Amino acid sequence: MKKLLSVRGMASVLTAFAGVVILMIIFSIMNKNFMGRNNLMSLSRSICPYLLVGIGQGIVCITGNIDLSIGSVLGMSAMISATLICNGVNPIVAILIDLVACLAVGLVNGALVGKFKLPPFIGTLGTMTICRGLAELVNGNYNTGDIGTAPLATLIRDLFYYGKVGVIYYGVIITLLIWFCFNYLMNYTRTGRHIYAIGSNVDASRLSGVDVFKTTTVAYLISAFCSYVAGLVVMAAAGMGSMQAGLSYEMYGVAAAVIGGISTLGGSGLLVGVIAGAGVWAILQNGLTLANVPVAMRNIIIGLIVVGCVLLDIMRRSGIKLGGKKKPV
Repeated sequence: MKKLLSVRGMASVLTAFAGVVILMIIFSIMNKNFMGRNNLMSLSRSICPYLLVGIGQGIVCITGNIDLSIGSVLGMSAMISATLICNGVNPIVAILIDLVACLAVGLVNGALVGKFKLPPFIGTLGTMTICRGLAELVNGNYNTGDIGTAPLATLIRDLFYYGKVGVIYYGVIITLLIWFCFNYLMNYTRTGRHIYAIGSNVDASRLSGVDVFKTTTVAYLISAFCSYVAGLVVMAAAGMGSMQAGLSYEMYGVAAAVIGGISTLGGSGLLVGVIAGAGVWAILQNGLTLANVPVAMRNIIIGLIVVGCVLLDIMRRSGIKLGGKKKPV
């Protein structure tokens, strides 16, 4: 256990997973249906979009930046795919065109932040607004109709949401495979080391030969890709494209990342924590819904949790104790 805790950021990860366990115990006491098989299966599926945007946002946060466009890219992804499918385009071709469009946003974000040195809040706020506009305009300011029951359309819906092997949904398997790929990238590749390095000290990284522009762009491309897949999950679940898809997912991504122990100041955090962070958010949504808690109160609760996690992270990184004094150097 001591060796495990010696890994930087692991204490925050274990705390997040402890939070998952505590929440599950609390909600199972409040409602006996919470631990029911059907609810747990539904819960596992509902975590997927939160985990996907959490992965993307988490990697961007490790670089010391932020991506406010993730929700709008998700909505754009859902609308582009659904609109093309509804207009007779082969579903496989439709999702490939959609992929290119979403990755283009990642390239733009990387250029704005990494090349032109725009503050990430401003740069991605701009692309957030543009992508939301595109999501609304792509089908003439209307939600799409049903994507249909053609074999390939049904395959996409089953692949990303409804299909399952045993009691495990394909969407959960796809999401975990994506997590494994990017977790490997962050922990065992040069690119991952560079992402952590520029988040810790961008100037020192540049002087050490790290291509900051390329590394930042890779982080934003990953974020855009994760939002793209999350958009397909949301589209498959609804069976249509909605102009409202992805709203507030900027907050969900940040919530999954910071609850899982990823620092908003950059340079630290583990992607394994994002699983717990997404789990906390999904469990709160599910459990509070079963408890008939109003949506407004749910938003207040998760907002307080996010602010609290960020505040604790800043205090920890600054060496400030709860009493208000800095730890001795």
